[in-house]
Amino acid sequence: MKRGILVVGSLNMDFVVTVPRLPAPGETILGQDFHMVPGGKGANQACAAGKLASEGVRVMMLGRVGYDLFGDHLKASLAAAGVDVSGVHATQAASTGVALIWVESSGQNSIVVAPGANHYLRKADLNGFRHLFQAASHVLLQLEVPLETVAAALELAHQEGAMTILDPAPAQPLPNQMLAHTDLLTPNETEACLLLGLAPRRLEPDEARRLAEQLRQRGAHQVVVKLGDAGCVYVGPDEAYAVPAFPVEARDATAAGDTFNGALAVALAEGQPIRAALRFANAAAALSVTRLGAQASIPTRAEVDEFLQRSGST
Repeated sequence: MKRGILVVGSLNMDFVVTVPRLPAPGETILGQDFHMVPGGKGANQACAAGKLASEGVRVMMLGRVGYDLFGDHLKASLAAAGVDVSGVHATQAASTGVALIWVESSGQNSIVVAPGANHYLRKADLNGFRHLFQAASHVLLQLEVPLETVAAALELAHQEGAMTILDPAPAQPLPNQMLAHTDLLTPNETEACLLLGLAPRRLEPDEARRLAEQLRQRGAHQVVVKLGDAGCVYVGPDEAYAVPAFPVEARDATAAGDTFNGALAVALAEGQPIRAALRFANAAAALSVTRLGAQASIPTRAEVDEFLQRSGST
């Protein structure tokens, strides 16, 4: 049985500034610490999977960067986390993507992304990397590359027998056909609302379950709604339940959702049942919010295993 995780998505260099509060429109405030760290939702999820995977689980990244130092740095960062970056190819059409991130002392953040080379990961590129899909048991995708590329990758993954996990972020309307090719949809509460044409709001677990059911009716086979410090809610064809979060003191939530998805894919690729996989993902995400940055905040497998042991979870 193949045990590979392929992440198809974005790679960005993140410019992170800590601020006492997020500025209002037109307002200038003084920031505090500045950090330049590897990021991008796709690369973050690949890094998380690479750092958390057990022996025998291969993690691969498919994406685009520019011919610049940022692209080289991003590839090196992923390789150091154990990720196969043979699918990360450069384009002369644009520079490597960047993200500008403001982080409050509470851990909340505001992000602006300039996609750059990520926009040039095209549908036509995928067949040249079909061998990566053939090696994957699970394929992770997000929405920071062109939508038609994501749709084509979902279809190709199904053709090659892989389970598809779609993180619908940044949120945008999705056709039902894309959802029909999605085995596991993982929106946060804001994204779940926007996918259904609702105003974004905080969700109680019961309401999150109802929205997840509606997303299943639109085609997604299984849905996990991520609720931040309230954990997550799972709805599948045969069962539905909430999985509580682990209480921690949050510093920066920048990569929490990406850490969750990477950890979830690892647990599933290792054959863990979905409930145990969600608990593992919650633990990895909880540890990530206690640290500053995107990929720098992602814990190792040993750290997550120790955290679960201390928390009395298996």
